[in-house]
Amino acid sequence: MFEGFEERRVEGDGIPIHLRIGGSGPAVLLLHGYPQTHVIWHAVAPRLAERFTVVCPDMRGYGRSGKPPNDERNRPYSKRAMAADMVRVMERLGHPRFRLAGHDRGGRVAYRLALDHPQAVVRLAVLDIVPTIEQFERQGRQGGLDSFHWYFLAQPAPFPETMIGRDPDWFLKSMTGRWSGTDCFAEAAMADYLAAFRDPETIRATCDDYRAGATIDCEIDAADREAGRRIAAPLLALWGDRGRPHKRDSVLETWRRWADRVEGGGLACGHFLPEEMPEETAGRLEAFFSLA
Repeated sequence: MFEGFEERRVEGDGIPIHLRIGGSGPAVLLLHGYPQTHVIWHAVAPRLAERFTVVCPDMRGYGRSGKPPNDERNRPYSKRAMAADMVRVMERLGHPRFRLAGHDRGGRVAYRLALDHPQAVVRLAVLDIVPTIEQFERQGRQGGLDSFHWYFLAQPAPFPETMIGRDPDWFLKSMTGRWSGTDCFAEAAMADYLAAFRDPETIRATCDDYRAGATIDCEIDAADREAGRRIAAPLLALWGDRGRPHKRDSVLETWRRWADRVEGGGLACGHFLPEEMPEETAGRLEAFFSLA
């Protein structure tokens, strides 16, 4: 995987960030989601690297990046802190402005980055998410069942950590299988996810990510919404709509409350667009990022 890419360790906002970088041209930053690592982009990044300089990091708390201790307000794992890591990394790599795509939790970091650092983002793509506060507000009964992990992982430590730690391989495989519905994961990719998730500090830090989502991230989103702050960059929203026809109207409608220039659509897959439909995902990102 990632033939022609270089592995590096770059300082983020006070913690080390592990990443791969490859290609040449305008910069593209690709952010992964839970419970994975940057390897989710293994089939997308090489195609984008034909036209762009592509940076694929492990986010704070994930993979081989730093996992700082949490605090009482979950500030170290706020999407604001995670976005600041990425801005620092890209500056240190010589890319103060870049195109940005995020899947799942990475999408939450991505839209927060676009709000907090609008000068850095040329174009923004979010994969299979809506803003965090909107997600919590709209869940309802079925959403709570489908997205139970939002509430489970956010419970006070060490409750979820203890339960997940009893069999982390089973937990990761059951969750990724639940959200994809297909065997879409390359053997080497799954091996990377499992190796990372066997580290108790990864389990702890990723739970802290969800604790932040349920608390400080919603507070920050609510403050921005109240103040009328909007995403300035053109925004592409993609989602997996297999078995989820309700998303066809609601996703774009939701993002248009947060950004002025919104486009997008669904792909015929589950949650893991970069691995279930890599060619289609890469094609949509390449076309969007190639625009001025």
